[in-house]
Amino acid sequence: MSLMVHGLDRTEEFYRGLFGWVFEEGPRALGAYRLALLDGGHVAGIGAMAPERRLPVAWTPYLATDDADAATEQVRCCGGTVGVGPLDADAAGRKAICSDPAGAVFGLWQPRRVPEVERRARPGTPVWNDLLVAEPTLVAKFYELVFGYDVRSEGDTATLHVQGRPVASVCAADEETLRETGPHWTTHFEVADVDASVARAVELGGRLVREPHETAAGRMAEVADVEGARFTLVRSPR
Repeated sequence: MSLMVHGLDRTEEFYRGLFGWVFEEGPRALGAYRLALLDGGHVAGIGAMAPERRLPVAWTPYLATDDADAATEQVRCCGGTVGVGPLDADAAGRKAICSDPAGAVFGLWQPRRVPEVERRARPGTPVWNDLLVAEPTLVAKFYELVFGYDVRSEGDTATLHVQGRPVASVCAADEETLRETGPHWTTHFEVADVDASVARAVELGGRLVREPHETAAGRMAEVADVEGARFTLVRSPR
């Protein structure tokens, strides 16, 4: 997960206060960049935009690949766009920033070493990503062709699987949502208490986007951080 912002220090303070993250300097391939850690493990990265760039601020998921260069070529062949890279992120790996045929932005990540994957949802960690688009089945086909995901569709949702394990969803968004935010990925962060975390986010300068509510995947609420980046807080079923 990566977030590019205008005010790096202020954003770092927000997420430190909300999730308990600590930060260390990260790869500087794209300028000032800090890695967020929780209990010694990396959970996300936050970088600073160039002052002249006034782009929307949003969380970007990075999708793993064994070959970032080959994957970027496949993105182009399947109707997507490569905006940045591929390029080396110091010794950590190789990355690129792309968009799918619907226009939703995502990253490619080729790590130099295989990361240790923890299945257990811990408060303060990203646990799920949803892609909101007008035509889920068509867009899910793009991700199937580029990454080899097994796509399983039900109604207006397509779920992406790796080795039988669900890893993300491609969901139908209504016209109002698409007018407001466009096709986009949204990240879910695990918390111990959704309502308390919403209150804390607002206290730290964020805002509530969607009230806490119950779903089959747990209690959720959508919030925005100090620069407007939206994300979901979730308490997964136990």
